[in-house]
Amino acid sequence: MNAHSGVHIVPRKVYFAVAAALMVLLVLTYAAAQVDLGPFNIVVALAIAFTKAILVVLFFMEARWSSRLTWVVALAGIVWLALLMGGTLDDFLTRAHILPGM
Repeated sequence: MNAHSGVHIVPRKVYFAVAAALMVLLVLTYAAAQVDLGPFNIVVALAIAFTKAILVVLFFMEARWSSRLTWVVALAGIVWLALLMGGTLDDFLTRAHILPGM
């Protein structure tokens, strides 16, 4: 953190490391899409996507070095997203008897 302005300066190597990690996760996403894991394809894809989103929020949006209020807002967004996805999955999983092939 810069003592004069209160702004945290992130070294470039951190950004390059995170960008490299995102590229690796991109390759993993493609590889996971090519392998038939049955019902776990979506789980793997969502786990990789969640990891990528966390990296972007923490480093590129600089939430890692932000105030506690920013953390609370970011966590509230994640909780809200989890609620929406849970409701969607609940609806989807209860319709399995009317979808063909399930």
